[in-house]
Amino acid sequence: MPTSKNTHQITPQEALLRCIEHREIFHDEMLHLFRQIMSGEMSPVMVAALTMGLRVKKETIGEIAAAAQVMREFSTKVPMADTTNLLDIVGTGGDGAHTFNISTTAMFVAAAAGARVAKHGGRSVSSSSGSADVIESLGANINLKPEQIAQSIAQTGIGFMFAPNHHAAMKHVAPVRRELGVRSIFNILGPLTNPAGAPNILMGVFHQDLVGIQVRVLQRLGAQHAVVVYGKDNMDEVSLGASTMVGELVNGEIREYEIHPEDFGMQMIASRNLKVADATESKARMMEALRGEAGAAYDIVALNAGTALYAAGVASSIEDGLAKARAAIASGAALAKVEQFVSVTQQLGAAN
Repeated sequence: MPTSKNTHQITPQEALLRCIEHREIFHDEMLHLFRQIMSGEMSPVMVAALTMGLRVKKETIGEIAAAAQVMREFSTKVPMADTTNLLDIVGTGGDGAHTFNISTTAMFVAAAAGARVAKHGGRSVSSSSGSADVIESLGANINLKPEQIAQSIAQTGIGFMFAPNHHAAMKHVAPVRRELGVRSIFNILGPLTNPAGAPNILMGVFHQDLVGIQVRVLQRLGAQHAVVVYGKDNMDEVSLGASTMVGELVNGEIREYEIHPEDFGMQMIASRNLKVADATESKARMMEALRGEAGAAYDIVALNAGTALYAAGVASSIEDGLAKARAAIASGAALAKVEQFVSVTQQLGAAN
């Protein structure tokens, strides 16, 4: 557990008053408060009050960055000697779109095309199936030890970090979150706390306001290349059904722009064509895309994998990434990557 740091002391009650008065909680104060939360020192009543106070006030970039810094401190890390081209592909969830697991499918394509993916995810919260649900349904072991996850990345180009295994301190807030039942700062912290320290990220968000916020939080947290996206048909992915808002951080600079399916010679397809009812259906759409069967699933996976390859530094642009993603699917490399990942995680897990 992290040692106590010399930060500015503020009581939870004082912080709550700040929220009520719509005033910011400063960086050092937020570090102090979140260390109390993550160590279980703050009472559930005050955790709930502060969580909702921040939500109503609207969390600032500085507050989110400080909270993410503490969550990283308390996390169980995956030891990575080299983070070159290491990427996380992650969504905040909460978009209510109930699509098949696009980012997880894109992970296999990106790895087959040369990226190294350290994917951080959990079970379903708002979707029909979370990344952990679908990866487990493929037969992979999602409960590897940190050193084994590093081995999985070395051998296959993919490591899956099941969030509860890396964020034990979240047990202190889990009952509060469950009982409150509404979105809070914790929904946007998960994607910011990759246990392998991936410096590159493709992050989907559930609200357009979060594009500018999250990319600036990632800037403060020292990300190398970040692409934060929000599909304007309310998807936390690069969308085929509408234009996509993008916040990009590269070389310390931020650019904000929009991209459209037509920019890549792709037809617009309504996101309802990507909906699934459960993990079984999600897996079926996933395999359809990886086999390269023409249709909405293939197109959206190729586009998101292409964007991920650009974020990872493997491609020079989204267009270049899209071409590499299509080639990885057409050659059968993406489908083979699934089998390799499942096999290696099973072998590594058998050693436990």
